[in-house]
Formats: sequence, C-alpha cells, structure tokens
Amino acid sequence: MTNSTSGSIDGKAEKTDFLQDVAGAAGLQGAKETDQPQGLRATLRRLYYGTDGQAVGFQVTIGIVDLAVILFFLAGPYLTRHGIYLAIDYAIAALIAFELTARALIANKAWRFLVRPMTLVDIVILATLLFPETFSNFAFLRALRIWSFSQSRVFGILVHRAGCREYQEVIGACINFVTFLFLVTGFVYTAFFATESGITGFVDALYFTVATITTTGFGDITLPGTLGKLTSIVTMIFGISLFVRLAQAIVRPNKVRFSCPQCGLNRHDADAVHCKACGHILNIPDEGL
Repeated sequence: MTNSTSGSIDGKAEKTDFLQDVAGAAGLQGAKETDQPQGLRATLRRLYYGTDGQAVGFQVTIGIVDLAVILFFLAGPYLTRHGIYLAIDYAIAALIAFELTARALIANKAWRFLVRPMTLVDIVILATLLFPETFSNFAFLRALRIWSFSQSRVFGILVHRAGCREYQEVIGACINFVTFLFLVTGFVYTAFFATESGITGFVDALYFTVATITTTGFGDITLPGTLGKLTSIVTMIFGISLFVRLAQAIVRPNKVRFSCPQCGLNRHDADAVHCKACGHILNIPDEGL
C-alpha cells in the first residue's frame, strides 16, 4: 500500500500494460465473426477491456459497484448492530468472489494473477466477509479495497476515458493517502475504541488518525500502552511520507505513463510525439478527449 517494492512494481505494471489489453479486446471486436459463439474467457475480456457500448456499460457498472462496496466498508462500524448487515456482507462476498473468478479467467497467466498484491488483498477481504465472527478483528483490512480497486485495469480504463489520464499520478497519490487514513482509523477503532457506543468510537479513532498523520498531535486523545505508542510512531512515519508524496504529485508537471520502446523512459507529456530522452517516435494511445 505504501511504498513496498513488490506492490509498487506490480501496480506500475498494471497501469502500463492495461492499454495493451484494451487493444487486444478491440482486436477481438474488429476481427471477423465466425459462426461459433465466443468462449466465456473471450467474452469476459471483451467486457472488461472492450470499447463498445456494452463493454463500457459493464465497466461503469463494475466501478459503481466497487465504490458502493467501499462505502459500505467505511460505514461498517455504524451498521454492525443492524440485522441487514450480514445479508449485505454475504452479498458483497459473492460479488468479490465473482470478480476474482472473472479476473482469474481473463488473466494470461493464472499463477501470476494469484500472487499479485491486489489479488491477495481481495482474498483477505473475502475471508473477513465470509467469516465475520472469526476475522472480526481484521475487518479494518477492508479499507485496502480502495487501493485494490485503484490498481485494477478497469479503474485505469475509466480514468483514461474520463479524460483524466494526465492526472493519474495525483489520483493515485490521493487514493494511497485515503487508503492509509481509513486503514489506520479502522485499526485504531478495533484495537482501542470498539467498546464505545454509537459512532463516538469511530469519530475518536478518525480524529486521532488525522491529528497524528498531520503531526498536529493535539494530545486530547492518546493511545494507551506500548501498542498505542508504536501505532502512533508508524502512523506518523508513513502518514507524513504519503502526505509529502501527495504534495509532490500535485505540483509536479502532469505526465502520462508510457514506456519508450527504445530507452524505456516511462513518463512523457500527454501529447508527446518523440521521447525527450532518445528522440524515438512514440505512439501513445489517445482517445482524442
């Protein structure tokens, strides 16, 4: 989530390579139709990476559902005492299981898909949904769904089609910061404030997290014991790093990620025709938005 080597490398590979999948899906659409029906894998690839109306509608629907799931996770502390909570919980588990299965089917190499950080995150989240009583103390990990969704190729496609490709760095930095904010808030709530009634505990946890990340540290709410001190230290170190990263992304000139086939430079101006490093002609995919 933060700056781990495997997570960042995998995330960049996802962002860089998904345009090739779009092109592949477009090729599937442009190819001559045969009398034989498309296989399930080809159909899913077209829906996930295609550019026709049906594919775009499917991608938008997936995005909306994912956002609704994230909102449910964030509102979880308020809903746990309602009878409908478990029903929604298992419905979301079914959705995530379906999405994992679909993504495994369309992956070029299933074993590589299974070891990706975003896949492992979704598997952990699925476990907390299927066994809420057993893994109740790990429910705060559901906030990682924000990061997992941001690493998906569907999210990248939606960002590009919204005309926000040059703001992809800023969007990614914002998502990393928000993910860390709610991840720490969930952990602090679970470990220190879960016994408080109503929403008071969650608000206190959020208040403490914001004050600690920004190093304001008013001191009116502190975490007891050694675990509390260690939590504060980790929150300040990683929080301020993500905060600085967000500021850098905002002030840095907007670039798009596209690997130069000659020298490998992967950050260029959105309208670049030649690579600034080696002068090689670029062919950056652009929908003309």
